[in-house]
Amino acid sequence: MELSANETPGLVCAHHHLYSALARGMPAPPRTPTSFIEILELVWWRLDRALDLAMLEWSAKLAALEALESGCTAIIDHHESPNAIEGSLSVLADACDEVGVRLNTAYGVTDRHGPDGATAGLAENDRFLSDGGRGMVGVHAAFTCTDDTLVAAAELAARHGVGVHIHVAEGPDDIGAVERLAGLATDSWLLIHGVHLPDDHGLAGTIVHNPRSNMNNAVGYARPTRFANPIALGTDGIGAAMLDEFALAYVKQREHEVTASPDAAWSWLTTGWDLFPEARHDRVAWSYEPIDPWRLAFTTGVRALDVDIDGQPALRNGVATRVDADEIRAKATEQAARLFAALDEMET
Repeated sequence: MELSANETPGLVCAHHHLYSALARGMPAPPRTPTSFIEILELVWWRLDRALDLAMLEWSAKLAALEALESGCTAIIDHHESPNAIEGSLSVLADACDEVGVRLNTAYGVTDRHGPDGATAGLAENDRFLSDGGRGMVGVHAAFTCTDDTLVAAAELAARHGVGVHIHVAEGPDDIGAVERLAGLATDSWLLIHGVHLPDDHGLAGTIVHNPRSNMNNAVGYARPTRFANPIALGTDGIGAAMLDEFALAYVKQREHEVTASPDAAWSWLTTGWDLFPEARHDRVAWSYEPIDPWRLAFTTGVRALDVDIDGQPALRNGVATRVDADEIRAKATEQAARLFAALDEMET
């Protein structure tokens, strides 16, 4: 595909949480978290327990719409909704398909809710993949899973010919992940974060760097250039504005390496096309030209104007062509109110 000076293929978000799109403005946690594990316990693990399928539908539509408006045409999603597991991945896939955005999704298996919860998560991955859904086998993180669950997830992924999508060493609580995943991880795995991985960790797979999330959770800087693994860029649920994530990834690297150029962070962005090859054939026309890493690293406010996905228009003059953006935002607001009410009623 021949591209003009203001065009790129569709961008890829290599790690997202579509269910987080409704979280903005959510009620404050029961107390202020003072560590990464408390952020999980008091914010995100409460949020995922409050979700139902209606919330998921409109959260996914909103997240997909915002991705499209940011020139992102493909999302690799990691999902958890422990009280609404069965059918959840299909709800997400159908919502993104309606907007027109490509989706690879997986349910994050965990033993946080007991062995029955882990079994249900594995079953949802199996059901979705068996029905022809595009996805992986999700695992929350090694530190919330038993060894048996990790093995079961790896075996299920191998059976379906896909990888495992798993958070790895995001915070200090998961430092033991290397030993537990050694012998399981393959090149098809997505290893998310890797902040606390040793330089020579030896795990196969693509590491997905999420600089904004890592800074927000105060877990440290992953220093991606130290790894031999391929590196991709994700957002960990903070939207899908991948040009913004690229620029932040560059300046974060520059903070630690004064000789760093934007080329490394741009290569992490383009790794997304190796993970989601179809996006290479999508087309995004931007409000700025030329599209060059050295320019984009220092240029704010660059917007997607037109987006074609699989050769068909999905965005024109910044407006979605396949869905009513105002309706999506209105319905998402209604579902966010339901979510917030459920959080207010939650005891812990």
